[in-house]
This record gives sequence, C-alpha cells and structure tokens, in this order.
Amino acid sequence: MSGHSKWATIKHKKGAADKARAKLFAKLIRQVEVAAREGGGDLDANANLRTMYQKARDSSVPLETIERAIKRGIGELEGVTYEQVIYEGYAPHGIAMFVDVLTDNRNRTGAEIRSIFARAGGSLAEPGAVAWQFERKGILLVDVSLDEDELMLSALDAGAEDVTLDEDSWRVVTEPSDAMAVRSALEKLGIAIVSTDITYLPQNLIELDKSEEARQVLAVMDALDDNDDVQGVYANFDISDVVLSELAAD
Repeated sequence: MSGHSKWATIKHKKGAADKARAKLFAKLIRQVEVAAREGGGDLDANANLRTMYQKARDSSVPLETIERAIKRGIGELEGVTYEQVIYEGYAPHGIAMFVDVLTDNRNRTGAEIRSIFARAGGSLAEPGAVAWQFERKGILLVDVSLDEDELMLSALDAGAEDVTLDEDSWRVVTEPSDAMAVRSALEKLGIAIVSTDITYLPQNLIELDKSEEARQVLAVMDALDDNDDVQGVYANFDISDVVLSELAAD
C-alpha cells in the first residue's frame, strides 16, 4: 500500500478524520466549484465534475451545498475565483511530494507551502522535478469481502486497468476520464463502491523502515494537509508494517 494510504489510515485511527470534517467539506466543495467553472455544470458532459460531485456525495456533503458550489462555478452565484497550482518538493530522506492546491491568492499560498517544507527540513523543487514520478489515475475503493477473481474480471471488462488490495478495500485503478464510467458499470452489476477519486500514484516507492524517519515525513504530510488551500498531498514513500504498528500505537 502506498505511503499516502497508510498516512490516511493512521490519521483515521487517531480520530483526526472526525476533527477535520468541516475542513474536508470545504475542500470538496472547492473542488466541485472549480470543476464546474472549468468544464461547465452539466454532469453528463463534464467527467471531472461528475467525479468531484460523486466524491463529495461519498463524503456525505449535503446535496444543496454541492449544487450551490456548481452554481458558483458556472457564475449563477457570486463566489471566489480559485486557481489550481501544483507545488513539487522533497521531504526529509529524499521523499518526493506532489502538492495539489486551489487558491485565491497564489503569492500567499506559495509562501505558506515553502515555509512548511523549510520548517520540516525539506525543500520546494523546480516545476517538473517531481511530477514525472507520479501518474494521474482514477481510484475506486470496493469492499474487501468481494471475490478477487470476480471483481477483477468485472472491473477489467468495465474498462479498469488493475485491481489491487489496499488495506481493507480493493483498489480499482482507471484512467481519470474513465473513473465514473467504470463505477457505473460495476454498480449495475451490484458491486457497491465505497469511494471514487482522482489521485496521483507514485511509480516507485521508497520504504521508510525506521519510525523516526516515518514521523518526519508524516509531519510534512500533516502540515501540508492542514493548509486550507491544499487539496491533496501525494508522496512516494511506503511504511513497513512494523513501523506502521509503532506509529498507530503512539
């Protein structure tokens, strides 16, 4: 399992997910709004909006809130104009990080991201220095109780690229534009989807086999994720099961 997934698992076990519910909603609403502004408010014609809409619904964002975000995106309601910016950098121990941001003040956010990396002993990198190490993919999480062979056959027939085990879920990997079509096809077969997202997967992983190393990297992930403008943090690390147990017990 990728470092990002294990980091999310640790946060969940510590109860951080509940504390950050309002912040999560704000980030999801912003993603919906930007998707509508960039591709229009028609869910059928805008694949990215359809994915962000479903992601928000999977996280229990109220329907009225999502619809208002779409209206702001297409200009029917007044709202702040957000700009997508990608920051690339390195955390301690040479871990590559790819940070997806939506901001209404590029200068402010850039200074904040730079400061987070500097305080953690890392550094920002030039555009393109890290991006080539990641692939943009659609990810569907499916209940782990499903039979692997049956799910694999159904997912591949639906247009998915791969199915792997991701902690307590099956992870179905697709091209970003195919995520919702694959989800729809699987749901028609009676397969319940836990969540759908567009993410960045590292092509290679660096294993962190010492708890202090893992803590240093996770501290950067936490600090970036706590920034209101940051929509996603992706990194190319893995954590050994022994170290993961130590961190979860902290």
